Parts: sequence; C-alpha cells; structure tokens
Amino acid sequence: VQLQASGGGLVQAGGSLRLSCVASGGTFSPYAVGWFRQVPGKDRDFVAAISQGGAVTYYADSVKGRFTISRDNAKNTVFLQMNSLKPEDTAVYYCAADQRGGSYLYRSNESSYWGQGTQVTVSS
Repeated sequence: VQLQASGGGLVQAGGSLRLSCVASGGTFSPYAVGWFRQVPGKDRDFVAAISQGGAVTYYADSVKGRFTISRDNAKNTVFLQMNSLKPEDTAVYYCAADQRGGSYLYRSNESSYWGQGTQVTVSS
C-alpha cells in the first residue's frame, strides 16, 4: 500500500490544521494507521494512531485533547485534526500503516509502510 500525506502548512499558534493520509494500491481497512512527527536532528515521535475499524485511538500525551485522529475506510483516508496548535508542534508529519494494529504503532514507534512527510510550522 502507498501512502500520501497532505495538509501541512504554516499557521499561527492557537490555529488549526487538518492532515490527510490517502492510501492507494490496496484497501486501507486491514491497516491500523498512525501519525508520527520528526524535527531535524531529533528522534521520530509517535503522535496518534487508529485501529483498523476506527473504534480505538491512541494519542501521545503532548497532543491529547488537541488532536483527533479519524478514518474513512470507504475513501481510504485517515485524518488528523490538529487544534490549539503550539510552536512545539512544528515538525514534519508522517502517516504510517501496519496490520499489527494501533497498539503496535503506539508502543513500537515503527511501521511497515510510510508516507512522505508533510511540513507543519506553527509560529508564535
């Protein structure tokens, strides 16, 4: 499966962005999907994940209450709604998919499939 992330951009602190991750080359439903982010020179961090059916979600403590992950399997798309953005949210955001489930993405910080990144920049 190939993943295409989009929706990044420049926003002021307190603003919102919605990232999208579209899958092609296969159906999305067998895969849990996660979002990760990375700042140059630092390790990749887990942000959020959603189970194959969408019933279970996982969030990093730093984004709980501000970010919401959701999916539309009919459209092979996963979304990350980011509200109340902070300068420390600035990073390249990557979507990832794995059949081992959302808990695997949350615990391992690894995935079988990765999309290209989309830059999110939050100005103070």
